[in-house]
Amino acid sequence: MTAQAYETVIEEIESMIRSKRLKLGDRLEGERVLADRLGVSRTSVREAIRVLSTLGIIRSAPGSGPSAGAQVIADPEVALSASLRLHVAVDSLSVGDVIDARVMLESWAYRQLERLPDDVLAPARELLDAMDATDDPVEFHHIDTQFHLELVRLAGNPLVNAIMSSLRASIESYVLDAAPQLEDWQAIAARLRAEHRAIVAAIGEGDGDRTASLAEGHILAFARDAGLIAQPG
Repeated sequence: MTAQAYETVIEEIESMIRSKRLKLGDRLEGERVLADRLGVSRTSVREAIRVLSTLGIIRSAPGSGPSAGAQVIADPEVALSASLRLHVAVDSLSVGDVIDARVMLESWAYRQLERLPDDVLAPARELLDAMDATDDPVEFHHIDTQFHLELVRLAGNPLVNAIMSSLRASIESYVLDAAPQLEDWQAIAARLRAEHRAIVAAIGEGDGDRTASLAEGHILAFARDAGLIAQPG
């Protein structure tokens, strides 16, 4: 099967990145130059850039100033988040599948952590304080997302960070719809706050297995409260 013209452009840009002729932060040749060099239309170049933008490889800015044009970036969360959201929406992946994957990755991350000094955990503790200061379930959820991603980041694996962020984003709308409807939000929030602090305390003690166990129970309990997964039994 003959490749479509825009695929030729994508292959050329990929080759240039792989060979280091293009590096992070570099700008692509202009549409006309790239189209003439590859013997394709400018429409094909635009389509290739649109696809690469969706994949988080290119950022395109209109205009003619110094910030205009297509620039090489690296944002794997863009493609992962968009893909997962759509697959959950069409039911090829369930919310339960996403939650199971999150538990596995987050548990893995916590088991990698050695005992951490207070200054390393300071950003997580600041997020705990921010959660204490809000009664709004939607705001609480947004801070909660930052909190868990901050803890996973400490494991130092960029791919796990990107997948975790994408997993959270893929079911965020379901959580945001469910959280305000919970009958006793104040009681649930109080429990979540206590569980969060227990997780941070376990990380501070260097107890990876306990941290992973606490996190699993914490994630699954809220998912059940919110009706995202079935109650056991």
